[in-house]
Amino acid sequence: MVVHELRDLLERHARPGGFTVIDGVRICRSGQGAAPQTSMSGTTLAVIAQGRKRLALGERVFDYGVGQYLVASVDLPVTGHLIEDVAGRPSLGFGMTLEPAEIAELMLAGGPMEPPTAAGAGRAGITVSDAPVELIDAIVRLLRLVDRPRERAVLGPLVKREILWRLMTGEQGDMVRQLGLADSRLSHIRRAVRWIRENYAQPFRVEDVAQLVGMSVSAFHRNFQEMTAMTPIQFQKRIRLQEARMLLAHRPKDVTAVSSRVGYRNPSQFSREYRREFGAPPSVDAVLLQGSGLSSTVDPLQ
Repeated sequence: MVVHELRDLLERHARPGGFTVIDGVRICRSGQGAAPQTSMSGTTLAVIAQGRKRLALGERVFDYGVGQYLVASVDLPVTGHLIEDVAGRPSLGFGMTLEPAEIAELMLAGGPMEPPTAAGAGRAGITVSDAPVELIDAIVRLLRLVDRPRERAVLGPLVKREILWRLMTGEQGDMVRQLGLADSRLSHIRRAVRWIRENYAQPFRVEDVAQLVGMSVSAFHRNFQEMTAMTPIQFQKRIRLQEARMLLAHRPKDVTAVSSRVGYRNPSQFSREYRREFGAPPSVDAVLLQGSGLSSTVDPLQ
């Protein structure tokens, strides 16, 4: 079966850090003992070939396993971990970054397509579906190119385009196509997410961000919550706490300075919210993080 070949290819080509010689493609290999990882999702396709994963976004939880794929269409703060292994074997997953410009180019090349539907407009920024055979087959053909440099240079971009096309015309096509539209509701929310991430330490008014991305306050608030499972202020708090955790991994004794740097004016409030988010006070968590190799990126596969 094609899934078996996918598993074998992922096992053979997995490397520390997950990166491959194919631009934008990652391979994740992790064991049952791996701790839950809090990170940013990126705009990503994730496919599981062995094991089962759980990804939490706010109060929403997404489980996905062998033969399923996940699409993150917005760069969101998530927590992911392995929830099932196979007789002690590691989980294996394929990941590919989704680039809006490449999707837009394919939409032009493919001619007129159905616009995003009303049903698609209510989806979250993360969705899970069963993977069609055609999608898995294209991923397998892409991974076969890892150790074929001549063929990879010519065929790699073509197979990646096929994978995008399968996504754009598949069950999650509405959401994927919105990534390529400059004026879609998804593009507006993505701009807002990017602005909040870049200015997370500063207070802001929701009205001002709505105006910045060209939406009414009510439409912005509704669509932001649909896509991120959080209000804009909750999203900012989650980003602040994640950034604080990253800083504490390298500066475990600077809790007060870190809290101020990420925008907290009250150290007690920072400690309280940090403990609620990560299960331990920042001073205790910082010691656990020291030397753990915690990364600020990303992986719905992990």
